[in-house]
Amino acid sequence: MRLSVIIIARNEARNLADCLESVRFADEIVVVDSGSTDETVDIARRHGARVEITPDWPGFGPQKNRALALATGDWVLSLDADERVTPELAAAIADVLRAPRHDAYDMPRLSSFCGRFIRHSGWWPDRVLRLFRRGTARFSDDLVHEKVVADGEAGHLAPHLLHYTYPDLDSAIAKMNRYSSDSAQALHARGRRAGVGAAIGHGAWTFVRLYVFKRGFLDGRHGFLLAATAAAGSFYRYAKLSLK
Repeated sequence: MRLSVIIIARNEARNLADCLESVRFADEIVVVDSGSTDETVDIARRHGARVEITPDWPGFGPQKNRALALATGDWVLSLDADERVTPELAAAIADVLRAPRHDAYDMPRLSSFCGRFIRHSGWWPDRVLRLFRRGTARFSDDLVHEKVVADGEAGHLAPHLLHYTYPDLDSAIAKMNRYSSDSAQALHARGRRAGVGAAIGHGAWTFVRLYVFKRGFLDGRHGFLLAATAAAGSFYRYAKLSLK
């Protein structure tokens, strides 16, 4: 069975090389770039990836479906540029390709926040469906927080995927701002409306849910900062929606 790895990217020069190195075992790597101004495209090509450049940005779900349409392998592994396949996960994927029991598989994802891997705060075990037989799944059309929609029940892989999502607080704040704008746009498109009170309530509940109920306090100061950043993102999502 041939394996295609698909990645969408924009200005991911800091992350992409390590991501591509972790999937050297793949038969094909497809990188869809949406207008990088750094060395992302050159890095992808140096690692043997097939690169397609798109002139627009339709959102995460539609862009990943573009990448999926370019894949030619029997199986597809979808990754973000800030993710890494561990040797243990690579071996588990190889086992699947030799003798698949399902048409799709999820895996736990261990994410890093400002230099620390987070074991609580609702971040672990963060099971994500990323491996599937081509033709049996596609991505949802969500602008943000897209997911793989697969036919049938997914199997489960035990080894984890590494996710270096926020190297520092500046990147967390910048991503929170972008995602809150995209989420507000998506909510508005679905007919949702909100006021300032809703923004305050959603922000406060997000902090309490992550820090208290999801035991973010066990992640120390990183857990507090994660909950605070997520709360700010929730607040701004509905604050931006209230102004539309």
